[in-house]
Formats: sequence, C-alpha cells, structure tokens
Amino acid sequence: MVLTVVLGLLAVRRQETGGLESWSVGGRSLGPVFIWVLMAGEGYTSFSYLGAAGWGYNYGAPVLYVVAYMSCGYAVGYVVGPMLWGYARKHGLVALSDMTAHRYRRPWLGAVVAVLATVFLLPYIQLQITGMGVVVSTISYGAVGLDLAYFLAFAVTTAFVVVSGLRGSAWVSVLKDALVVLTLGFLFVYVPLHYFGGFGEFFGRLVDEKSEWLKLPGHNGEQSGYGIGWFASTTVLNSLTVVIFPTTVAGYLGARDADTLRRNAVWLPAYNVLLFVPMLLGTAALFVVPGLVGAESNLALFRLITDALPAWAVGIVGVAAALSSIVPMAVFMLVIGTMWGRSVLSLVPRLRAREKGLSQIVVVVAGSLALLMTYTAPNTLVRLSLISYEGMAQLLPLVLLGLVWRRMTVVGGVCGLVTGVAIVCVLVFSGNDPLWGINAGLLALVVNLAVSVVVSLRAVRRYGAPDPGDERADEEVLALEEFTDAAVVREPA
Repeated sequence: MVLTVVLGLLAVRRQETGGLESWSVGGRSLGPVFIWVLMAGEGYTSFSYLGAAGWGYNYGAPVLYVVAYMSCGYAVGYVVGPMLWGYARKHGLVALSDMTAHRYRRPWLGAVVAVLATVFLLPYIQLQITGMGVVVSTISYGAVGLDLAYFLAFAVTTAFVVVSGLRGSAWVSVLKDALVVLTLGFLFVYVPLHYFGGFGEFFGRLVDEKSEWLKLPGHNGEQSGYGIGWFASTTVLNSLTVVIFPTTVAGYLGARDADTLRRNAVWLPAYNVLLFVPMLLGTAALFVVPGLVGAESNLALFRLITDALPAWAVGIVGVAAALSSIVPMAVFMLVIGTMWGRSVLSLVPRLRAREKGLSQIVVVVAGSLALLMTYTAPNTLVRLSLISYEGMAQLLPLVLLGLVWRRMTVVGGVCGLVTGVAIVCVLVFSGNDPLWGINAGLLALVVNLAVSVVVSLRAVRRYGAPDPGDERADEEVLALEEFTDAAVVREPA
C-alpha cells in the first residue's frame, strides 16, 4: 500500500503544470501503454476476483457475459472513443457532463448529467471499498479488521488521486496489471494441479458432476432468469453503455491522439482472457469448498488459496486484488470531482476560477461519503448499484445520439432520459429484472430512444429547427469529423 501511494505521487513529477485539464485528463498526453493499462484497470475491478469467482461458483456459464460485453464494448469504442476524444479536444472539454452542456448550450443540463452520473457511480466506489476490505481482512487471516481495511482503501486512493489525478491512476495501473497477470497466471496453473492432479482431471469432473454450470441458464438458472435472452440483451446493453461510462470517457480524453485509442481498442480484448481464470477457479471451488451460500460465495477464490498457499503468496495475490479495487475507485472519484468542478460548482460565477481545487475537494467528499455509507448503511448503496449500469445506459440517446444527429433537441433528450430512468427503477425495484427474459435496462433504453426521437422530431416540425437560437454550424455542434480524423491539429502558439 505504501508503494502504491509513492508510485501514484511520483506521477505528479511528470505532470505538466496546469489546471483542471492537466489533472483530470493528464493533459491529454497519455500514450498507448498508459492508456491500455488505465482502461484495462477500469474494467478489472475487485469484482473480477470476488464477484466473477462467486458467479462462477453460484451459476457458471452466465458469468461469461462479462467477457462478452467488454469485448463488444471495445469494438464499439474503436469508433466512439476517437469521436469523443476529438470533440473534447477541439472544444476544450474534460468530462461527459460538459460535453453535454456544450452540445446543447445548456449549462444546467451538464449539471443534471453530473448529478445523475454521481448517483450511479457512488455505489461503485462503495463496492470497491467493500471489496478491498473483504480482501485485506481475508489475506491477513482476520488480523486486519474490516473497518480498518475500509479506511485503508479510502486513504490510499485519496492520497494519490487528489495530487496526481488521472496520471497517478495510470502509473498505479502499471503495478496493478503486472501483479494481476503474475498472480492469475500462476493460479491458473497451480489450482488444477494442486487440487485435481491436472487440467484433464479437473475438467473431467466438471463435465461429469457439474455439467449444469457449463450451459445457459446455468445452475438454478430457471429461477435466476439468466438465460439466452438475458445474456444477449445484457451484452448488447453493456457494450453500448461502457463507451459512454464517465470513467471510460476519462480514459478516452487522456489519450495523446485518436490513433492511440484505436490501437488500444484492438488490444484491450486480449486482457479479457484473464477474466476466465477467476471464473474457472470459482467452479473449482465447488469441489474444494462446497456449501458456500450468499455473500460467502464471493470468497470462493480466496478460500482456495488461503488453504493451499503460504502466507506470503496469499499476500501477493491479495495485493493484486486490492489494487484491482483501488485503481477503478480512483478513476470513479476523479470523474465525480471533475464533473462537479466543471459542470455544477462552476455555475456559481465566483467559483469558476477555482475549478481544479473544487474538483479535488469533491474527490475527498465523494470518497468520504461512500466510506461513511459503508460503515453506517452498507445496503443502501448496494441497492442503488442494481440500477447503476442500466441507469447509466439511459444517457446514450441524449449524449451519443445527440453528438451525431443535429435534430436531437433538449426536450426530446430529457424526456427520453426521464422515461428510461423511471422504467429502470420501477422494473428493478419491483423485482422484474429481467422482464420476459430480457435485461430491463435494454427495454428501458428502447423506450427512451423512441421517446427522444419522436419528441425531437415533433419539436423540429413545430419550431423549424432543433434549437431556434443556436446558429452554430454543424461542425461546431456535432462530432462527425472525428470518425476519420486521427488527430486535431494544434493551434500554433
């Protein structure tokens, strides 16, 4: 943990002096290696060690949706990433919220996006704090309590992200990814050999005794609803959503040029191969530590290694898992701070000159709020996390369609957004997700899109233009040219 803080703080020495842009998107100067490890780090969280193994233990095949949607999302990002990068670079934008405000010339709309994104991101910070707490407590064999471990997660992350911003997260990602590749590569070989005598024996037992786990809808799939329809609809929804997730956008905007993002999209799916390891180890735990129920199933991987490995080896695996909480948590906190500093607090005229300082304060506040909720009301944010991804998907028409279709109006986008979020909340909290075997978020997105388009077209027919007061040319409003341009030429000094 000390090494993590030092590495994150060292990044500030390489950081260009500057304001919010330098801190929040690394001065738009990160090359292919840093962008690759940073965006891989965002996708590889504590869920990969805990949740993926737990889903493999409980259900089996349905957990493969994670590999499916991330790989498809990178393919979509091959087009969307350069588009968003070019738009933000051209207009000096640093977050999804001020991109929305610029597109529609409505500062209040950027504030709405910032607040909505915060609601959907805070549960992820709380879940990463909880995940790291469970990992640290487990690998210390109970010597470090959960409360102290929660605080360590908050303190370590805040220590470097406030000072170094996105560049600090990228530097820590290098250490994290090195440990992830090392530990998962080792466990992939060690566990089948140690417990089963080889891969053949392990897979043979899996096919003979646990075949239900190897096909959709998985173990107890009839009750869970994780069938083919859910798998396909969730893959489609998440692959579209991940490209406009505020943390993904932060990675896009930090790139040196658009070609870096294209190369990154080509190579990132290779990282997903590692996700098969915790999923596989979760099924191995079925034979070694049977009978885990509820939240205990998330510890399936660590129950395997704490019994089989010496303490120092358990520690190394635990550090890799802990860093898999810290890196995404850092980017979540950074993005919330950036959006509030640029799109919410800056609406007060006298605060506009202090965007960076205010953003850093918001980082501490957001992390503290998530930490406080972890201690006092852990289930509150966990329940919100149920709608996080599906709720964030409802920004797609307003943001992404709005950047390529001039006729999208503020009224149409907001009506669609409100409708989509309302449908998601009703379906999720009434226990109807999935509905008819389909992900509720995708159903809501379809209605959202229809409402956005219909209302926008009616507004255009009525007023003769999407925004009668907006006289800007299309190239100033839309992001179309960035589909092909590799970079935006810098203005001469």
